[in-house]
Order: sequence, then structure tokens, then C-alpha cells
Amino acid sequence: MKIKDITNYLESIAPLSLQESYDNAGLITGNKNTELTGVLITLDTIPEVIDEAIEKNTNLIISHHPIIFKGLKKINGNNYIEQTIIKAIKNDIAIYAVHTNLDNINEGVNAILCKKLSLINCKPLLPKENQLRKLVTFVPAEHIEKIQEAIFAAGAGHIGNYDNCSFNAEGTGTFRAEENTNPFIGEKNKFHKEPEIRLETVFPYYLESKIINVLIQTHPYEEVAYDIYTLKNMFEKTGAGMIGEIKTELSEIDFLKKIKSTLNAGVIRHTKLLNKPIKKVALCGGSGSFLLKHAIQQKTDIYVSADFKYHEFFDADNKILIADAGHFETEQFTKELIFDILTKKFNNFACFLSKVNTNPINYL
Repeated sequence: MKIKDITNYLESIAPLSLQESYDNAGLITGNKNTELTGVLITLDTIPEVIDEAIEKNTNLIISHHPIIFKGLKKINGNNYIEQTIIKAIKNDIAIYAVHTNLDNINEGVNAILCKKLSLINCKPLLPKENQLRKLVTFVPAEHIEKIQEAIFAAGAGHIGNYDNCSFNAEGTGTFRAEENTNPFIGEKNKFHKEPEIRLETVFPYYLESKIINVLIQTHPYEEVAYDIYTLKNMFEKTGAGMIGEIKTELSEIDFLKKIKSTLNAGVIRHTKLLNKPIKKVALCGGSGSFLLKHAIQQKTDIYVSADFKYHEFFDADNKILIADAGHFETEQFTKELIFDILTKKFNNFACFLSKVNTNPINYL
């Protein structure tokens, strides 16, 4: 097994195209064609994590946070980033980051945080726009079921909690095969009419090449006619943050205590209590202050995230309770998530959760 077998599978779950524009997810050091000896999963990559990988004989580190986030102009070992990169390269250890692309999927970082806080009916707080495409193609009637099954299996046809979604309309296709063709139906140099089904379905744009390849391989025609349209619809399967509900209302104090104990947080910074029960919860693992206005718009009772600046707490404006539980604390379960994704798919390599505590923040 090669490193690319692991990274390709992760990218089928959390495509790199879903990362934010500022991000640097993907393979940061190493060669994807190197034979894999094992995987070490961590939230952050620091020199101590490289040492742990060496000790465990693992040559691939999968980290949530990219060790190189901003551009590096020199690598002289003058800081922990440069020291980490140098040590990784010297020891032939690849570093792969799965960051905001894992944040933005429905079963990603925020989903596991919802699970830990026992939230139900969860969905993205801010669904991504311009993620959907519509495929329109034309199929001989007797082949429609075969082609539908193939493109649905490739990931097309999902709308909300429904799958195998499509629209079919009967019509007549026309064509004339030229001399250098091998037509599936009709004859060369003769005008032909064929009863066809117009098939329409939707798919997330990052699956486009896969779905078109499947369509062409499955379609009986020598030349396959199809159209791709960009849709402005929101895509509920991807997005930033999440909204959920707790089964039974809790007081603000009780829910804050639940957050603190569940996340083993040293402290919870929060805005003043509003003396309202907590039922609807918005959250975002890591730095999530940019989503506060959306949590307010969705009329959630509390917003759980991290890295709020002093003046950003004022933005709650007595409309919502902000709970800043810490960056590490709200993302700590990401290691568990990645481990589960990989071990459910592969069972023929060593996979370890890092034992290094990479949280740089301590509490007195």
C-alpha cells in the first residue's frame, strides 16, 4: 500500500476542493508513491509528533492543521514550523493535512462535536453555495435504468435526505452518422430518429469528472450528448458550522457545564446569561466567530466555538449566548474522526492516535 492510497481515500470523503481559499490542505511533505509503513494521526504537527512517528515507524502523519499555513521563505530551523519540516524530510516522513475540507463536510469535524454534545437533527449552519451542478443527457429508452443506476452509484441524484433523484421526459433524438462512424443505432449517411429519455439529475461539482466518466462508459452511444449547468441552490451536504437541537431543554448554566465537562475545557468564556432555556444550538469547531451572525439569524439559543476576540463578544447583543470553549477543545475529536474513517476502510496497516498533547494553551 502506498501513501496515495490513504490520501486519495481521504479526499474521496473530504475533497480538497471543499477547503477554504486561505487553506493549505493536502500532502505537505513527502512522496505520494512511497510505500506506507503506518499512519500517525494528530491535531497539530510539531517536532514531538515527528519523534513519535519515528518511534512508531510510521511514515505518514495525518494532521488536522497544516504545518505550513502561510508561505515559508526560508527553512533554517528558527521556529517550530521550520524544525518540524526539516525533521520530517530528514526522516522521510510525509505530512498530510485534512483541514477545512474536513470541517465542511456533513460527517466532519462539526458533526462529531454535535455527537459529543448529544445534539440531534443536525445540519450545516452556513451551507455552501455554487456547489451543485445539473447533468442533462439523452438516453435510448431501454438503457435508462442502467445509466441511472451507474450515475447514482457515482454520487449523483442526492437532494437533502433523498437519493436516486432525477427527472425523465420522453422525446425524440435525431442524428445522421457520417462515414467514419460506428453508430450504435441507425445507419451511416442516413438521417435517424430515435425515441429517447431526457435524463436530468444533480451532483456536487467535485464529482463531475467521476460522473461524466461513468456516463460515457455506460452510455451505448458512440458520441454521448450531455449538458452541465451550474446551480445557485444551497447544498445542504456541505457547509461551515452546524445547527442541532438537544432532546430536552437545559438551563444555560447546565448546558455550559455540559460543554465544559464533555470537552474537558479548562475554562468556558461566555457572554452574560440571558435566562432562557437552551434548545437550539449552533457550533463550529475551531475559530468560528465569522459565523456568529448566521447563528443569530437562525435564532439559535447558544453558539459554541472558539477564538472570539474581546469586542466580538459584544456582537451577541443580548440575542444569543456565546460560549468560547477553546480551539483545541472544540477540535480535539478530529483525531478520533480520522481514525474511524481510515480503520473502517483499511485493516492492513498500523494506524495510531498521537499521544502528544499539542494544545499550546494552559490554564492556571
